[in-house]
Amino acid sequence: MIVGNGEVGEGQAGIIDAADFVIRFNDCRSYGAGGSRTDAVAVCNTGRPAKAMLCSPEWRAHPGVVAAREIWSVRDPERFAAMRAPLAVSHPDLDDFCDDYTDAFSAFCADTGKTHIVIDKSVHASVDASLSAFATAPYVVPSSGMIVIAEVLNKFVDAEVMLAGFGHVGWEWHPFAAERQLVDSYVAAGRLTRLSGKILVSSF
Repeated sequence: MIVGNGEVGEGQAGIIDAADFVIRFNDCRSYGAGGSRTDAVAVCNTGRPAKAMLCSPEWRAHPGVVAAREIWSVRDPERFAAMRAPLAVSHPDLDDFCDDYTDAFSAFCADTGKTHIVIDKSVHASVDASLSAFATAPYVVPSSGMIVIAEVLNKFVDAEVMLAGFGHVGWEWHPFAAERQLVDSYVAAGRLTRLSGKILVSSF
């Protein structure tokens, strides 16, 4: 079960908590209305989100973060280091976007007995390639949700994978419209299921 930070349908918490493995994101906004079971927390390990989490006693003490056995860093440090110079030209306002906090998340995991997983840059590349099949406006990076979906589909080939809390809206430099189409194609192919049972359409 991959639980995004969007709205989770009423009555779905129990279904989420009954899953064998539940992944939430960053500050675990889905926790509560979207159940409480948390086996892994996928984090943005670069830039402002990473710094905010690591500097927050509330994040470190969040029951979802405390319960998680694994922390997944979704941004490969090598890939994001290579992005720094081009972004300085194309998006100078994102001057701290590639600041890397992977080692700090590793230290957090070491201190709290968790496993730290860094999703390989090849997954990011494969998502970019898959998104290219759709009409994408210029974007900076795929969303953390899309990277985690790809990692799970690659890593747990025979698992039944379900999504909840995915509205495909948010930061302007994620390709959410194309991501929704890509996820819809995976649903149509039977590779994953939306827990809501309906397609979420975003407006831009």
